Amino acid sequence: MHRTWLNFRFWVQAVATLLTNAYLKGFKAGTLYTGPLKHVCVPTLNCYSCPAAMYSCPIGAIQVTVAGAGGLDITATQGLWARLVAISTSLPMLTIGFLMLVGGVVGRAACGWICPFGWFQELLNKIPSPKFNGPQFLKYLKYIVLIVFVFLLPAFWLDEFDGGEPSFCKYICPAGTLEGGLPIAWLQPQIRSQLGWLFTWKASLLALIIVLSVFFRRPFCRWLCPLGAFYGPLNKVSLYKLEIDKEACIECGACTKKCPVSLDVPRQLDNAECLRCLECKSICPVKVINLSGPGIKTELLTPAQTAEIKEQTD
Repeated sequence: MHRTWLNFRFWVQAVATLLTNAYLKGFKAGTLYTGPLKHVCVPTLNCYSCPAAMYSCPIGAIQVTVAGAGGLDITATQGLWARLVAISTSLPMLTIGFLMLVGGVVGRAACGWICPFGWFQELLNKIPSPKFNGPQFLKYLKYIVLIVFVFLLPAFWLDEFDGGEPSFCKYICPAGTLEGGLPIAWLQPQIRSQLGWLFTWKASLLALIIVLSVFFRRPFCRWLCPLGAFYGPLNKVSLYKLEIDKEACIECGACTKKCPVSLDVPRQLDNAECLRCLECKSICPVKVINLSGPGIKTELLTPAQTAEIKEQTD
């Protein structure tokens, strides 16, 4: 049952990756898709500049709008207040509202089920190697990335034309490097010949994430992803939640071992780091982990069944 479930999620992730990057002829032509779907954001990181990308990235859309202050002609000399007003009145509320709707209904489930870069990290982690959890404090870095690189720097770090820039996309995003930077550099020699220190930096950061993904479970998602930082707090208030019957839990450790973000599941289930992938629910031998929400029927074992399984696992 558990293997079947894992295969199902694997194929959902694969299909989602293909559907969001279905403009395959972009790789051959070395061009980007510019059709009407490019005005639509997916609820995951997916680089706008990927030759195959059919949709836009919500984090990129937020940065571009904040950096441009809605296209208003607000210069540095007009003061902080004028720029704050311009930014606050030009935030992409449709994009932010869409993300809040997704997070408010299913929490971080988009991360666990349909994120191409998350799937990429999971595939790398399947390479046989020692596995580590990493320091817990690193999980707070993604909130700094969200605040500083998605909002503050695009809004207030102005160039010579008094405009901001999408700082997360430009200086950090390894998904963008993998999906956009590397393919474009490979497909367009004229661009490849002009690459400098910034491309080297981002390629090095991507290489680091790739190596870390072999030894740590989804390191970018856990430590750096601003979209994960946006969705995370919504886990606690989302319409659908994961719940555990702690009294019936036999502490076998199966759920913790399988968690793709290395949570101590009996004590950390459904916190801000949980991806709602449901692997813990699938593998639990006594069915004490369940998804709750409208239309969901909880399945619990009887005390006798729980006791019998506990005897078998002791």
